[in-house]
Amino acid sequence: QVQLVESGGGLVQAGGSLRLSCAASGSTFRAFAIGWYRQAPGKQRELVAAISSGGRTNYADSVKGRFTISRDNAKSAVYLQMNNLKPEDTAVYYCNGGTMLDSDYFSPNYWGQGTQVTVSS
Repeated sequence: QVQLVESGGGLVQAGGSLRLSCAASGSTFRAFAIGWYRQAPGKQRELVAAISSGGRTNYADSVKGRFTISRDNAKSAVYLQMNNLKPEDTAVYYCNGGTMLDSDYFSPNYWGQGTQVTVSS
């Protein structure tokens, strides 16, 4: 089991940057793949980036080239660097501890509470 707490959200202008952090507790953090999801008002929650326990990454097409996911196992943390933000990136962002298959499919399991990201035009 793993407990996850997100931070780093806020209000930023279009074209700006934010770095989200996902802090994990639990001795099994290294074994988990971590995914970042987002949910905008009236929309389904979507996976935007994921990183396997071994550091393999995948991204949604909408964020490729703008977002970078990384992990620091020594700090039990995962980060989402978001550059060139757009108003359509506005959402609540959640991290999730789960499993990434060889096909890069991410299977979610443990959720954090979320952090709000708002991008103004």
